[in-house]
Amino acid sequence: MTETGEDDRIRRRPDDEGADIYDEDGNVRSDFLALVGAAIADRDTIFLRQNVARLHESEIGDLLESIQPDQRLALVRLLGDDFDMTALTEVDEAIRREIVDQIPNEQIAAAIGDLDSDDAVYILEDLDKEDREEILAQLPFTERVRLRRALDYPESSAGRRMQTEFVAVPPFWTVGQTIDYMREEEDLPYSFTQIFVIDPTFKLLGAVDLDKLLRTKRQTKIEAIMRETTHPIPAEMDQEEAAQLFEQYDLLSAAVVDENDRLVGVLTIDDVVDVIHEEADEDIKRLGGVGDEELSDNVISTVRSRFLWLVINLGTAMLSASVIGLFDASIEKMIALAVLMPIVASMGGNAGTQTMTVTVRALATRDLDIYNAGRIIRREAGVGIMNGIVFASIMGTIAGAWFHDYQLGMVIGAAMIINLMAAALAGILWPLLLDKVGADPAIASSVFVTTVTDCTGFFAFLGIATWWFGI
Repeated sequence: MTETGEDDRIRRRPDDEGADIYDEDGNVRSDFLALVGAAIADRDTIFLRQNVARLHESEIGDLLESIQPDQRLALVRLLGDDFDMTALTEVDEAIRREIVDQIPNEQIAAAIGDLDSDDAVYILEDLDKEDREEILAQLPFTERVRLRRALDYPESSAGRRMQTEFVAVPPFWTVGQTIDYMREEEDLPYSFTQIFVIDPTFKLLGAVDLDKLLRTKRQTKIEAIMRETTHPIPAEMDQEEAAQLFEQYDLLSAAVVDENDRLVGVLTIDDVVDVIHEEADEDIKRLGGVGDEELSDNVISTVRSRFLWLVINLGTAMLSASVIGLFDASIEKMIALAVLMPIVASMGGNAGTQTMTVTVRALATRDLDIYNAGRIIRREAGVGIMNGIVFASIMGTIAGAWFHDYQLGMVIGAAMIINLMAAALAGILWPLLLDKVGADPAIASSVFVTTVTDCTGFFAFLGIATWWFGI
């Protein structure tokens, strides 16, 4: 390779001026992938240490997801101790498991010791219990206790997401003592924005922001400048609820406390951003009935993920077909009904999906509750009626001109109004009902809403036509 030009640009660290492993679309550059692939094939550890090991963990994560599956483990093995295990928190679960399962527990234990506790927990929770215990047994006692305590909290809780490294001081310390402590103590978090104030039992008393600390005279007592932590987060709280607190109160970090209000960790904004992304991703997938599917999953795993809801959809489709079967004689006498009825059902399905998507998201963000539900239901009903009238006029005109029968246009127009009204109500009432009984509206609403719109659309159109034309 030459000393200047494209290859030289790749050699530079990404945080150097002008270095970038991404193309203009935000994907890892194909020429960089080719060079990394060649280096893996040639076992060129010098190139990999200079150009991969020094990348940011998120960039290594993107690289791992972009290269071929058989290259991932080879890359990790070639980098050895230079591989940043934090990068495994940046890839999807299937890739993380694939890599971690092939790394010796001794190497994982050595790497875990250099990670923040929240990143360490993120990796350890995916391991089998035996492997996890073997790794924990190799860690220093204090670190082992901290990680086990975090792992004991429920999955997707604030306790699982928290970082157990934090700065805590007693209220009687002075600002000068606190600053000297931070300068001299080696076992401090890599970065933090506030200092917590605790009593001898570790009960949380308050917090001091770093900017407040640095602007205060050294002889001032901490208790004189501390503020109450009005939004401590219970360790058992669901991570999505914790993220909503961050959003509501514009927090950068928040104390995490146990059931006795003792300080056990801190939740930071970088972890909350990941939570928001994960929860939004989960809701979108559940709306489509694909479960916890990842892009890196193999064919069998993907089939299993989608199979259940496809079976349920098959059952609801048969229910819709049975409604059509009630009017088979009418369809035989008037073929135009068979041509037009999918339009009614399709319009209802799309309208219902629109309302359902807005409702499920509003429930997830707590923007929709018992206090404003009535107003929102009335709004959606009004939207359904207005859309029904508009599209009834459009489709009625088209159908009348198409089949030279304006009575048929009136029939489909009436059915369109009924179905769009039903779609709007189903799109909001089903998610509300499921949320009320404790079910996840994101994972079940689409099946019920589609069933309502299909059955209502078919029954309304075919029933009105049968009555109108006396078929």
